[in-house]
Amino acid sequence: MNEDITRRLREAAETHYPDRARMLARVERGMAGPPARHRTRSGLRSWPKAAIAALAACGILATGGLAVAGIIRTPPAPETATTAPAAPSPTTTPTSTPLPSPTAAAPTAAAPAPATTTPAVPRPTPSASVRAQNGPLSSEGSIDSHSTVYWAQSNLTLKTTQPLTSLTVELRIAQNGDVRDTGNWRTLPSDDFTLTVQESGGALVYRWVLKPGRTVPTGQHEFAGQYNHATGTRSAANDGYRVDAQSAGGSASVWGGFGPSR
Repeated sequence: MNEDITRRLREAAETHYPDRARMLARVERGMAGPPARHRTRSGLRSWPKAAIAALAACGILATGGLAVAGIIRTPPAPETATTAPAAPSPTTTPTSTPLPSPTAAAPTAAAPAPATTTPAVPRPTPSASVRAQNGPLSSEGSIDSHSTVYWAQSNLTLKTTQPLTSLTVELRIAQNGDVRDTGNWRTLPSDDFTLTVQESGGALVYRWVLKPGRTVPTGQHEFAGQYNHATGTRSAANDGYRVDAQSAGGSASVWGGFGPSR
């Protein structure tokens, strides 16, 4: 069939809804009715045949319409959708948690290197024990830095925090080889003191005695004895000094030896 016939059949099928039950009932009534007794025209005598033929034609049309309607209305069987299996979602590989790095053992603290200490130059110690400070007095003895292999000077630095009304300063230089007096000096006025220089008990002794009625003010004062000695480095290990003083606070005494000059 061409497209035009197909279209017309489809349109007829869509508008025609035959009632088969009703049509069959009418056919049965016609067949069961009594035969007509009056004469009819020859064309009418063949009504049953014509009715049967019409009925058959109707049946054919109805069947064809139903077939066409079935073709048109019956939706084609749905194709089995072949669903492609969903691609598996990529499995998220869990990020491997890095193992904690082993804790580095704290380095053992190295024992501190012993500090390099410049050995102190041994300070000569007099025969008596040292007492460098007492009451208002404080003292320090040293060998002057200008001393040579032939000559030396022993210095005494005396400090007082109170005025002194009485003062005796004595320097003892051990006679260990041609020790001879070459001079002396002090920072206080020479007229305030009585000075004696003599050898006594194997030593050259310098002695300053404050005159009566004189006063030594507070502050720092210097006393020095100068002498020649045998050629070479002279040891001052047996040298020493002693200071006796009187102040308003009472009597005080200090003594000690002579170390290298600072």
